[in-house]
Amino acid sequence: QVQLVESGGGSVQAGGSLRLSCVASGLTYTAYHNSCMGWFRQAPGKEREGVASTYLYDGNRYYADSVKDRFTILQDNPKRTVVLQMNNLKSEDTAIYYCALRRSSDGHCTPLEPAYYGDWGQGTQVTVSS
Repeated sequence: QVQLVESGGGSVQAGGSLRLSCVASGLTYTAYHNSCMGWFRQAPGKEREGVASTYLYDGNRYYADSVKDRFTILQDNPKRTVVLQMNNLKSEDTAIYYCALRRSSDGHCTPLEPAYYGDWGQGTQVTVSS
């Protein structure tokens, strides 16, 4: 049974930084490395949107335009951990952040849309005050 557990959310002022972590368990070595890990967020009253993704086999990354040059997705495969480093946070980054897994043997992690990702964490709240 796949389990994803996020941590690291909190409250910060605009311009600050937060680091989110997602630890995966319940996957074989092959299954893990043939997967994409994505970060998504959902603000109140809005649809869930993709933020960043990485292909766990080779670290090929994708970022949404709204977070490019501010967020970085990092991975530590031996620890089955994917980190979302968020810098220069803005009030519009306030949301619940989720990590999610997508099985992919061909390295395609996009489109970064919730429907393509089958396993989800419980979410962690990020609040940015201006």
